[in-house]
Amino acid sequence: MGVYLSVVVPSFNEEENLPLLVEQISAALLSYVGNYEVILVDDGSTDATFAVAERLAAQDPHLRVIKFRRNYGQTAAMSAGIQHARGDVIVTMDGDLQNDPADVLRLVELIDSGYDIATGWRRKRQDGAARVFVSKIANGIMAKLMGVAVRDSGCSLKAFRASLIKNLPMYGELHRFIPALSRLAGARLAQIEVNHHPRRFGVSKYGFSRIYKVMLDILSVRMLLSFTRRPAAWHSPLTSVVLALGFLSLVAGFAADARISLPYLTVGVLWLSLAAILISWGMVGQLLASSNQRVSNYATLGATLSARVAHLRSGEDEHGNGN
Repeated sequence: MGVYLSVVVPSFNEEENLPLLVEQISAALLSYVGNYEVILVDDGSTDATFAVAERLAAQDPHLRVIKFRRNYGQTAAMSAGIQHARGDVIVTMDGDLQNDPADVLRLVELIDSGYDIATGWRRKRQDGAARVFVSKIANGIMAKLMGVAVRDSGCSLKAFRASLIKNLPMYGELHRFIPALSRLAGARLAQIEVNHHPRRFGVSKYGFSRIYKVMLDILSVRMLLSFTRRPAAWHSPLTSVVLALGFLSLVAGFAADARISLPYLTVGVLWLSLAAILISWGMVGQLLASSNQRVSNYATLGATLSARVAHLRSGEDEHGNGN
């Protein structure tokens, strides 16, 4: 039988947590009637995480194991698990026992009801006050810059249609932006409150050193979104400033004494040349954007699904889509 559900679990130095996690996932999916798999991704652990994962996989035919030679980070580990997943629906979760496997089927039910992405909201987080505060600030900034309010972008417990998530490039901390990016492209997004537990074993991998990486990725994603939508318009403010400086320099050069007019005229020509380059870039970008045949997978998928779930009520208030 084909696999319908894939649960991807990136792990880094979680040797004590994995046996309990696998046990909880198996218990949570005991009543699941479809065929499923659990993919454990060892992100270059320096402890016995891989050995434990191999032992567990030898005992449970539902388990598969992927090992990185070194630590590449959560997004890379998550991406590897997603690309190797065979299921039509893919659920991601952390390997530290803080996400609750009992919530997995709740997310899958939302996908089955017509949503493209279902993401968890850790309303009652079991983390330190400082970390929770920083997370709220990051979520607020992301909502402001991207125009989509995702209550808990940092929650790894999410469910996706495989046809959607497999087509997304993932790097840096991009896994946090998938719901917002997908929502912007027309995907149906559901947000539900999920359980969150305190860490029992090991140490957290989410230090404050990751904050600046997340912020840089937020700015990068926002810039890319703005550029790809309207390349020429994105260049307009900078081009206007450069043009103004060029014309002012030329006017000053023509008005100045002949002995000092040459520097002004030279600078003016340079500014205008730069403006011409910016205008050319904008036009080329606009041409590429308009002729690009890669129609958004999310928008296409959303249009396909709309007829199938037309009988469903909006559900935005219930699932938090109206943020």
